[in-house]
Amino acid sequence: MRRVWGFLRRGGWAALLAILLGFRAGGASSAGEAPVLPRGHVFLEAGFEGAGALQGWQGEGRVVAGYEGGQSLMVERATGGASGGAMLQKAIPVEAMRGYTVYGSAMVKAEGVTAKPHPWNGVKFMVCVDTPGGKLWPNATTETGTFDWRRATLVARIPPDATAVTLFLGLEAVTGKAWFDDVKLYVGKPPPAAKPRPVVTTGLARDVPRLRGAMISPDINEAGLRTLGKEWNANVLRWQLIRYVGQGKPTPPPAEYDAWLEGELKRLDAALPLCEQYGLYVVVDLHSPPGGSAKRTGYLGSDDRLFTEKASQDKFVAVWEKMARRYKGARPVWGYDLANEPVEEAVGDDCLDWRDLAERAAKAIRAIDPDRAVIVEPADWGGPDGLRDFALLDVPNVVYSVHMYIPSQFTHQGVFAPSKPVPYPGEIEGRMWDRARLEAALKPVVDFQKACGARIYIGEFSAIRWAPDAGAQRYLKDVIDIFEANGWDWTYHAFREWQGWSVEHGTEKDDTKPAAAPTDRQKLLTNWFAKNPKPAWRRP
Repeated sequence: MRRVWGFLRRGGWAALLAILLGFRAGGASSAGEAPVLPRGHVFLEAGFEGAGALQGWQGEGRVVAGYEGGQSLMVERATGGASGGAMLQKAIPVEAMRGYTVYGSAMVKAEGVTAKPHPWNGVKFMVCVDTPGGKLWPNATTETGTFDWRRATLVARIPPDATAVTLFLGLEAVTGKAWFDDVKLYVGKPPPAAKPRPVVTTGLARDVPRLRGAMISPDINEAGLRTLGKEWNANVLRWQLIRYVGQGKPTPPPAEYDAWLEGELKRLDAALPLCEQYGLYVVVDLHSPPGGSAKRTGYLGSDDRLFTEKASQDKFVAVWEKMARRYKGARPVWGYDLANEPVEEAVGDDCLDWRDLAERAAKAIRAIDPDRAVIVEPADWGGPDGLRDFALLDVPNVVYSVHMYIPSQFTHQGVFAPSKPVPYPGEIEGRMWDRARLEAALKPVVDFQKACGARIYIGEFSAIRWAPDAGAQRYLKDVIDIFEANGWDWTYHAFREWQGWSVEHGTEKDDTKPAAAPTDRQKLLTNWFAKNPKPAWRRP
């Protein structure tokens, strides 16, 4: 009874009513099709009660006293124990989950959990989704150290072609103790009701010629813009509105957001005449929307309260209304990139998920500025697989964007922690990575483009300059060749931002000075930039 009452008290009344109404209505779109499961429908619920509490689970753990009485699962990993972690797992029937956005919720507490070697390690409340293209790992963000019971949440999109779903609870690459109770996976959003329809594109979203350029630091000066636009002949740059607070620092209060944004927009305002002079279209990238939390590198991302707090979502829309009014008619501004690499770790009961929030913001922009492209990246993290089942925005002049850092073990080697050299082409975690594998990784984008005719923009892609044996140059050549074969726009990450990504620096990690002569990576970019048409409005 405690479990039943707890479920109803935490919002189960609405879910129960939705289930009853859904099945009463039938829900099937045609004879023979399964009814659409309503929001709140439970795929798995584990309270670890009774003698058979761990039946169906694999791994090591034990049942102990639980949250609000009853029982819970406890997993312990001692110092010097087996490498990897201590984990329990349970397979979940995948058939009913395909196409759904699944929300996960669990009560978690910890004792003496050591620091994470990587951000994805630690106390694990995680789902593994197997697909023909590889595995997806939606994961709840959890703390280390010692803390009392608190709720952990995750969002998992189950592709229509998923072959298996497995739930993991435990500890990874850390030691200590972790407890789990009231674990639940349930419908957050049903599959899209309609198949993609042709995208309506006019004006800048359609008529602007092919765009090739780079993402830049907002600290860029006139000399940098002149080099990129005039000497290198790039015709687009991605301008970050990015807010740094430093590693481990708390998120600033919301009242400070407007002052920060106004300062950043004034810097952009000052750069626009130079962009016009050097023939550079501008993508305005809201790298730090309202409500985001600090990432490992110290910038505020597109996550956290942006999806759990309605006030942050309202602010997000208001921010874009402000920028649309400000840049309506600004000739160098090609498009508005709504949010950089959005991540839904949880979605509040009164909040929209990313796709619906993006549509709300896009409609608000369209009411003000009908011409500039609205650019949207899929959750989570803007990767290619996010377009696999992404529902089109019901707004004209939308450009769809992804970022390409696959496989990250190669592109980001040595960025966050020391690592042994990872070659390209070569075997990475038991799989051969070459151009064919990169094409497979980008296939969801190709399929999406073919289905709806959308314009595709690769907002970021890169490979760390110190990759062994000139692997960065070979990787960049292969991905650009794929972009070009499909007619996609692209901006390299990044020009004069951080020397690790710089094509003006050599391949030795410890050499932080620009190279005396153009590198092979710089030549690769500038050879492509040489093909760029310049906008008619460029000032001589």
